[in-house]
This record gives sequence, C-alpha cells and structure tokens, in this order.
Amino acid sequence: MLESAGVELRRPSAGADLDLDDTSLYVSRELSWLAFNARVLEEGFDARHPLLERLKFLAIFATNLDEFFMIRVAGLKQQIDAGVVRPSDDGLLPREHVHVIREHLDPVVQRHVEALQHDLLPALAEAGVCLVSHGELRPEDRTALRHVFDDQIFPVLTPLAVDPGHPFPYISNLSLSLAVEIDDPRGDGESTHFARVKVPQVLPRFIPLAPLPGLAYRFALLEDVIGDNLAELFPGMRVRSWYRFRVTRNADLDLQEDEADDLLEMVESELRKRRFGVAVRLEADRRMPEYMLALLMEGIEVEGQDVYEVDGPMAVGDFLSLANLDIPELHDKPFSPTVPARLHGRTDLFAAIRESDILLHHPFDSFEPVVQFVQEAASDPHVLAIKQTLYRTSGDSPVVRALMEAVANGKQVAALVELKARFDEENNIHWARNLERAGVHVVYGLLGLKTHCKTTLVVRKEDDGLRRYVHVGTGNYNDKTARVYTDLSFFTCRSEIGADVTDLFNFLTGFSRRERYRKLLVAPIDLRPSLLELIERESDHARHGRPARILAKMNAVTDHAVIRALYEASRAGVEIDLVIRGMCALRPGLPGVSERIRVRSIVGRFLEHSRAWYFANGGSESVYLGSADWMGRNLDRRVEVMVPIEDPHLRRWIRERFLAAYLADNAMARELQSDGRYVRCAPAPGEPVLASQARFLTEGMLRL
Repeated sequence: MLESAGVELRRPSAGADLDLDDTSLYVSRELSWLAFNARVLEEGFDARHPLLERLKFLAIFATNLDEFFMIRVAGLKQQIDAGVVRPSDDGLLPREHVHVIREHLDPVVQRHVEALQHDLLPALAEAGVCLVSHGELRPEDRTALRHVFDDQIFPVLTPLAVDPGHPFPYISNLSLSLAVEIDDPRGDGESTHFARVKVPQVLPRFIPLAPLPGLAYRFALLEDVIGDNLAELFPGMRVRSWYRFRVTRNADLDLQEDEADDLLEMVESELRKRRFGVAVRLEADRRMPEYMLALLMEGIEVEGQDVYEVDGPMAVGDFLSLANLDIPELHDKPFSPTVPARLHGRTDLFAAIRESDILLHHPFDSFEPVVQFVQEAASDPHVLAIKQTLYRTSGDSPVVRALMEAVANGKQVAALVELKARFDEENNIHWARNLERAGVHVVYGLLGLKTHCKTTLVVRKEDDGLRRYVHVGTGNYNDKTARVYTDLSFFTCRSEIGADVTDLFNFLTGFSRRERYRKLLVAPIDLRPSLLELIERESDHARHGRPARILAKMNAVTDHAVIRALYEASRAGVEIDLVIRGMCALRPGLPGVSERIRVRSIVGRFLEHSRAWYFANGGSESVYLGSADWMGRNLDRRVEVMVPIEDPHLRRWIRERFLAAYLADNAMARELQSDGRYVRCAPAPGEPVLASQARFLTEGMLRL
C-alpha cells in the first residue's frame, strides 16, 4: 500500500515562549495537495474496488495533476519571474517549492505509470477489457484500423515540419503530440528531419476493435493508430521513429477586474488566451533521443526540471471514458438515492418547509427536492420572486430551465452567475447569455471576489404576508455531480435567515454593505472574525472547565490565522477533530502545540465535498453548514455563506450520525501524522469494519 511522503519537521520548543508562527508548525499547501492526490492514487491500487472504479481513480489522479501544474506550479513560476522572495507560511520560497514539488512527484508519477501499465491494464484484460498494443494486433485488426485511419483520422491530421523554413510550431495546452523522426531515402542517410503531428482532441482516444473470445472489449489508442500509419503523412520519406509528448501551460486567468468595462467580455478574452499560456511541464516519452528532447525543450521553452519522462500512455485523464464502460460487474454496485419519508410524494415542498427545517445528505438523499424547490417556485402563482447563485451547474440544467420558466410565468428572477468559476467559465458564459435572453436579471459577480456560496431565495405571498424560503447548500446546483459528490442541503423559512439572505442578494446585486448579519456568517464580511471568535470561545470554555470541543468537516485547512487559533485552542484544552479531504497545512499531535488535534481524510467512492462545523460551546452547541473551507481565499476573496442549524434534532444528526460516522471510519480514512504523512486507519482486532460512505448508503439518514 502506498503511503504519502512526509515533510521533514524541525521540532519547536513547547514552552511558554513557543512561537506559534514558527514555520516548522505549518505544512506546505502544495505538498499537502500532492499528498491528497497520492491518496487518490492509492485507491487505484486498492483491490477492494472493482477494476473500472480503480481505473477511474487513476484517471482522476492524472486530471488533478494537470490542474495542479496549470494553476499552482504556474503560480509559483510567476512568483519566481516576479522576483518574489517572501517565504510562505511553511518557510519555503517559490523556487524552493518548485524544487521540492519535483522531488515529491518523481516517484509518485512513476507509481502511477506502473499501476496503469503493470497492474490495472493486465487485470482488465483478464476481465475482458483489453487495450491492444502495436505488437498484439492481428492482421485483421491492422486492416480494420487502416480503414479507420484512411476514412476518419487522416483527413483531420496536419503534419508540421521543423526546419529553417518552418519554425517550431506552437503546442497548445494539454495537447498530445507525436514527435516524428524522418529522413530522405534518396539522401545520404545522415540527415534527420523533425516533424510534429498533433493527436486530434476532436477524435475518440480509444478506437474499438472486433471482440474475441474472452475479450468483449478491445481498443487501440488513437496515437498508436496514427503512429502506425505515419508513412501516409510523409509520402516519399522514411519514418524512422516516433515518440509521444505533451505540454502543460499556465491556465490561470489574468483578470484586471478594476479595468474591465464588461466582465463577461474580459473573461471571454482571457479564455481565448488560456491555451497560449507559458509552458510549465513537458511530458516526454522516456525512449525519446536526447537531441529530440533538447529540440522540444528549446522550442517549448522549458527547463530540465519541467521535463517528466513517461514510460507509457500520457493524458491518462482521458481513460475516464474507458472507466465509464457499461460493465456492471466491473463497477460499484449501483444505488438509488432516497427521498426522505416526510417528502415522499409531496407536491407542496413549501408546506413541508413550514412544518420544520429540512436537511438532506447527497448523494444518499436525492437531489430531486432541490430541483423541485426551484420548479415549484417557478410555477407557483403565489411566488413573487426567485434569486439564486450559480457557481457551477450541469450542461442541461433543470434548475436553470426552471429559472427561465419562472420569468415566463411573470416572476421576478435574479441569478448571480459566477463567470470566474475555474474551468467552468465557458459553460457559465453560455448559461448567463441564455438566462439573459429569457429575461432573467443576470449579475456576473463582484469585482475582486468570486461568489462561491450556494443559495436560493424564494419570496412567496401567503395569507399572513410575505414569507421567505431559503435553500443553502454545500455543493453546486448541479444535478449530475450531486450523484457523485457528498453534500448537504438545508431548507428553512426562518424569518431572520430569510432576512439575511435578502440582504446577501442586495449585497450581490446592489451596493449593500452590511457589517454583520443576524444569523448567517458571510465572507468576506464577517465570516473570518466570527470563525476566530467561535474558536476562541471554545478556548475560553476549556480554560473554565466547561464542555469545549470542535468538530469540523471541509475540503481544506490552510489559513494561517485559523490554524494558529486552533493551536491556541488545543493548548487551552479543547479537543479538536477535523475531517479534511484535501490540503491541510496544520500539523496535529505536536506536544505542547496540537496534541489535542486529530486530522483525518476520507477518499472513497464519492468525492467528499460537504462542509459542517460543530462547537460544543459550553453545552449550548453551535452547528453551521455552508460553502466555506478554512482557506484565505474562502475567508477573504470569495462570497461564502455558513448558515446556523437551529433545529435541535438536525444538530444532533450532524453531530451523532454525520460527523461521528466519519470519525469512526476505519476502512477508508487516513490519519495525518505530525510529520505530514497520512496513515490508513484499520480496525483493531475484533473491531467491526466501518466505512462511512458505505454506512450512509445502507442506513440512510436518520429521518426526523
């Protein structure tokens, strides 16, 4: 079993003069992220998963790594070019970070290749799914592939020569290419020419072949088919060899929002530039000759530390299409999300919300009530207005269609569409324009801030006056990802929360500037100071012998001030348990610093995305859920919402069923050690195996 590499730790003194800003107390967020992706890779090795699910994890690992280079490594390189010499919280300078990242990645990338080539693909072949290599092709396969090449591939290809008359071509971001060695058989045999052939992204990566007994699914890789037929692209020349290579470029948008007359036009312009960013990684076939690698490095403008030699397929993220083959026995057992008994068959969701607050846990609970909430609002003659934030949504979103229908039915509809949602910008621009054409009042977000909160407000005229219904979620209004992400959905018509959400939308669409909300915690307004107050309150309770505990589940914890407050709380006697899926810059278990802090990560069938906080508060517990992680970007540079859960039954469920299941997980959980390593949990002798996601699948939510 793989184990995430640790980070060398210099032990601080634990006396009264302890400096909680000591850089040795903080883990590099980049290295912590790499440790998270290593945990994803581990799942690809785990024989407890069906084979195609293991392939899915290997594909996700590769896609994650692409984004890491496009954003995080690219950002570090920009800092280096700008001459930044200020170290991060962990004490590393940008250039040191790039060096350490390379040291950590080399063995992990090699394990990824080995897992695919020597473990998973052979196992899949035994199960009837075969990726056929060049040497394994039968004569009938070659004939069939030649027809495919001539009819479907050849017309799309554009060979590009490199010589004094043909400058080195531009290689776009994440494009897979073939570097081809060619010579002229009529020449002296000493002159070798170089050409680049792009593997078209508009064509399927996997070319199906005729099935054989025991091999129902056979495929050839598109680049192999092109490589086998390169002679057709260079008639009269001799193809000596070809090698795969792939380039990753800086893909972070450079938005000067204060100079923008039209944010939508600026985002569109920057999107067009994305594929032309500075190169930050070159993946090259390990067999590639040195002279050719040097030529690529010069043409692409990368250094040796940016080159990763690969002995196998590249762009493994594309293997997700193979992992989605409809072979039930090679996938997790399918499940059907449930609808809570109190909502089953109900056509009036507003009446159910008036009875009591509602909490759903996706994907175990169906996402349908969230869609129904907006659809009912769109058609209900008593609804006057609908307001919603949209950060990411699906390609054919029933939620967005309902907003359009609401306008047609005479409702006042406003939608904040976040154009800066990374890698969803084009999709959001498409939806923004469609909504505008339908008559929805569309706001594109706030200058300098991303609107990341997931909130819907419905204003309804009732017998006793106007009533506001609110939905706050931890996940996006995306019916597709709601089946694979774990998230929480909360519905309420509590008047103070409704008033707060009204003020929030006035902040998003107008010029409102509240300094404090009645119930909600809102970033960047009051979430950071309120969070620090909540942590300090637990410290004060602990000092006075009152119940003091913090339980929290999020995606990441990297903010220096928050981690410092947690260290102080631990020193004051507060017991702290954190369930953090990804980055965690905090070091748990340090004597005199964080010995009362425990951190675990869950990586499993579903992507853990829910966020909830619990504070014992001296016996008068406080519980929040919402969209914010404990990161500087969430607390200072995004619009986030955390909503208090005031129903005692729902608070108890979050503490005793939801958080408790993650803290008891001894199958999928890994515990963070003080040196930065993650160690997989295992049941003690005689202890039953408990996998939190499996428990939620089989037991469902405690219905209240």
